[in-house]
Amino acid sequence: MSQAAVNPHSNPPSSLIAMIDACWRNRRLMRELVQREVISRYRGSIMGLAWSFFNPLLMLAVYTFVFSVVFQARWGGADGSKAGFAVFLFAGLLVHGVFAECIVRAPSLIIANTNYVKRVIFPLEILTGVAMGSALFHTFVSLLVLLAVQAFQGGLHLSVLYFPFVLIPLVLMTMGLAWILAAVGVYIRDIGYITQIITTVMLFMSPVFYPVEAMPVASRGWMYLNPLTFIIEQARAALILGSPLNWSGLALYSLASLLFAWLGFWCFQKMRRGFADVL
Repeated sequence: MSQAAVNPHSNPPSSLIAMIDACWRNRRLMRELVQREVISRYRGSIMGLAWSFFNPLLMLAVYTFVFSVVFQARWGGADGSKAGFAVFLFAGLLVHGVFAECIVRAPSLIIANTNYVKRVIFPLEILTGVAMGSALFHTFVSLLVLLAVQAFQGGLHLSVLYFPFVLIPLVLMTMGLAWILAAVGVYIRDIGYITQIITTVMLFMSPVFYPVEAMPVASRGWMYLNPLTFIIEQARAALILGSPLNWSGLALYSLASLLFAWLGFWCFQKMRRGFADVL
């Protein structure tokens, strides 16, 4: 075992290689913690894990009723039916859900696991990975629902196989932000309330309930400052439209997300030395 893992006063490794190594070396522990978290979330309920399937389905039905029936919203790329609108809406919610679930939990990750802070041999940096793993589990269930609806409506495109390439940069970007929020949340407890507001704002300022084309031309550039906008559009291209992906844009997004993930990991490692004193 390395000296950095035993001595709480030493500087934890914060390089890009250290970030990748921490995730790879602790992959089994992360998998076990994700399984335990997912099972514990539904423990004691009558339907158990089935809620992970019915929850997105029920929310999809509510959103679809409100926007396509009450507000009579229509999607340009859809077939004009309520089911077509539901599929476009669900794809946007799926992307936002990965981001929001992990980010909302991030500020309380260390606070909720103070027993791990006292154990200097526990890799605290993987807690954000555990939160992301839990979010990805529910995303996978929601994805199965989306693909089932797509298949029922008229078939799937081979482009669905490209969806992991859309998801990976989103995961990296979210992990970077989660590391920063997890560290800052130890020192500033109010950050948890701020993230809930931000994720809600980003939900309505992303092309989840409406296409980018519905925005005024002068405002579309500002909308692309939202990091979810590009990923949501690429997700719909892969899962619904079957249109070519913007590979150059995904490559740049992936590189920027990797660097941002490293920045988040670096901030977390630099601030973790004070966790025990604060908690």
